[in-house]
Amino acid sequence: MHIRVPKDWELPESAVTPEGDYALRPRRDFLKSAAAAGGAALLPGALLGTTAGFPSRVNPAYRDPELKPTAYELITSYCNFYEFGTAKDQPKVNANRGWKTEPWTVEIAGLCRNPMKIEANDLVTKLGGAEQRVYRFRCVEAWSMVIPWDGFPLSKLIALADPKPEAKFVSFTTFNDPKNVPGQRSDVLDWPYLEGLRLDEANHELSFIATGIYGRPIPNQNGAPLRLVVPWKYGFKYGKSIVKIEFLSRQPVNSWQAMNPREYGFYANVNPAVDHPRWSQASERVIGAGGALGMRQKTLPFNGYGKQVAALYAGMDPRKLF
Repeated sequence: MHIRVPKDWELPESAVTPEGDYALRPRRDFLKSAAAAGGAALLPGALLGTTAGFPSRVNPAYRDPELKPTAYELITSYCNFYEFGTAKDQPKVNANRGWKTEPWTVEIAGLCRNPMKIEANDLVTKLGGAEQRVYRFRCVEAWSMVIPWDGFPLSKLIALADPKPEAKFVSFTTFNDPKNVPGQRSDVLDWPYLEGLRLDEANHELSFIATGIYGRPIPNQNGAPLRLVVPWKYGFKYGKSIVKIEFLSRQPVNSWQAMNPREYGFYANVNPAVDHPRWSQASERVIGAGGALGMRQKTLPFNGYGKQVAALYAGMDPRKLF
């Protein structure tokens, strides 16, 4: 007899939202109707909506009842996206001044048997549609949120690409459009933005490609239309507005690591015991809780996902996993 031990974040099957509660509408149509309605945000408990042509169904295995999602307005107005400015409020304004993410093509390349260029909506359709997962989000700047992401497991995309045996890493390249994007005309980073994972990290069940938030298409300022989500790592690992996913034999150098290797490493695993050279990582401000500055709480190793991911780094010095 097979006995299944539930994961510590799982909800019972009775908590699944009924299938009939979801409406099937294409992402582009949803964007139009949202704009016509003035872009009214869904309430934190709302679990309806669509992303890239599919309903976003809540996956109860990734919805911890102890986590209170951050308000949609805060998620979409307090964010880092240096391509559109270095202040937290600049991306929401600058990313919506005529910059288009529809249509959007992503290239799958490198050491894989099924390279392709594919439109983002078609990719989500090919991978079976979107689901919603509620994950903790921890920025390297020592603030945090809880975000209901819509999208698909990264492992599905990897299976579609079919990496060759020599592929050990996967890189994620953000768009490069300095003509239309103000931040990319600055030298704050080398553009385009580049991130990477070990292939086993990318294949982990928690690794995710987000195409929406709260059942709505992901806004431009949050990395539309395809954003990497790796919840046990600091937020700078979450490559936004991805145009290329490439399988590699050697470890890539991510953008912040190239800019300042003393402060930013390849792994960027959340670790409260290892401080950033300029601030403590032992605690974090919870955005939207406890006043304007956010209530402080202790930071959890691997952002609370240690039981699921610690085995990926067995035998490695945890102080070198930043």
